[in-house]
Amino acid sequence: MLWHKIKEILAEKLPESAYSLWINPLSAKENENSTLEVACPDTFFCTWVKEKYLGAIQESLHLLGQSDVRIVFKTKDGSSVSQSLLAAPTPNEPMRLPDIPKVKSSIRTLHPRFTFDEFIVGSCNIMAHSACTDIAMNDSTVGSCVYLKAGTGLGKSHLTHAVAHHIIGHKPGIRLNYLTAQQLTAEMVKNIKNNTMTHFKNKYHKQCDVLLIEDVHTLAGRLKTQSELSEALDILLENGKKIIFTSSMGPREIPDIDSGIRSRLSSGIITAINPPNLETRIKIIRRKALINCLDLNEEHILYLAENIKGDIRQVESTIISLKAQCSLMKAAPDFTMIKETLANIIGNSRQLSPVVIRDFIATQFKIDIAELQSKSRKQALAFPRQIAMYLSRKYTEMPLVDIGKAFNRDHSTVVHSIRVITDKRIRNTSIHRQVEFLEDKLEKKFL
Repeated sequence: MLWHKIKEILAEKLPESAYSLWINPLSAKENENSTLEVACPDTFFCTWVKEKYLGAIQESLHLLGQSDVRIVFKTKDGSSVSQSLLAAPTPNEPMRLPDIPKVKSSIRTLHPRFTFDEFIVGSCNIMAHSACTDIAMNDSTVGSCVYLKAGTGLGKSHLTHAVAHHIIGHKPGIRLNYLTAQQLTAEMVKNIKNNTMTHFKNKYHKQCDVLLIEDVHTLAGRLKTQSELSEALDILLENGKKIIFTSSMGPREIPDIDSGIRSRLSSGIITAINPPNLETRIKIIRRKALINCLDLNEEHILYLAENIKGDIRQVESTIISLKAQCSLMKAAPDFTMIKETLANIIGNSRQLSPVVIRDFIATQFKIDIAELQSKSRKQALAFPRQIAMYLSRKYTEMPLVDIGKAFNRDHSTVVHSIRVITDKRIRNTSIHRQVEFLEDKLEKKFL
């Protein structure tokens, strides 16, 4: 059938969400006079498809060698779509998109790139990502409520924006309310002043399928907002609605908050987003560089990943700054440019200390810091530990006792390590070069 073939072509050309919402519900029949009669659910649907997708349908006909076929849009009750139907709706019944409820969603401005596709998943955030994905897809695996705890710039807003993007794009019939706790308070105060609290209650009690509230720790001390939110949460949870909270604190850490609201915040899964490890930071930097068309080699990416920790916004700032400099100077990025940019964004390199050197050596030998601090005497751990103590003595003025504390050792172990590495550097050329290589990297990075 001709229409079936057209739909197959459109399914390949159009985004899945657009195809599912606007093309899949259509049916069509071929008339004898080379006319394809497309049936739509209602007049507005016809008008929208005609305006947005008629060109794509005609292109499909051309590909099928049926360019002479004329398209006619009709509603399923047989009414043709005339120009008069394009007029504005009557005040009593405003036009709505198909399957969109009369009460529209309330959503804060969304970042266009904060989607699930752009979120880099690592061991630091895999649980949070999985929980938010389940909420977005209306999966019941994690339950109805998710609480995201994370510091600044670690991705909690990215995930909540991604949830909103997914719901808007794939399930437009779902009523979504997405706002910050401060916006919730301001909205409630406005309704109290206007004597319209009934509207406020209806919005959050009866006209909400998914509720996303960011920065719930700012509810501290706002007892009236806490009371209204508690009431709304009870109703939403009883009816199986989905809720996501974000905060820089855990529910038990928020001061000046009612025990009832604290209990409700803790009623679902609580998951933290931790600072990304080196592997995840490398993935993030590589992805950001690709998006911004910045040509960074693997050495540049590793250097940035080793120096930018915590706030991922610093990665974005660094990449954008490097891109701007490369464009202005018409040159590729080099280490001098990268170091200057990092100094402007994150400040000068940290002062060397036994802890900094310990962490550096752990990264170079690809072992955990906990292993360096363990009681294990395995050569694979003892040798890097001895080098770290040796370098700590060379590059810092710290007492031997303080150097030992960084490795859970006493000062006699530090003395022994320094003697071992000094002796091996003299007797073993390979070890001498290895230590020299580590010293060179350490100086380039921190001095």
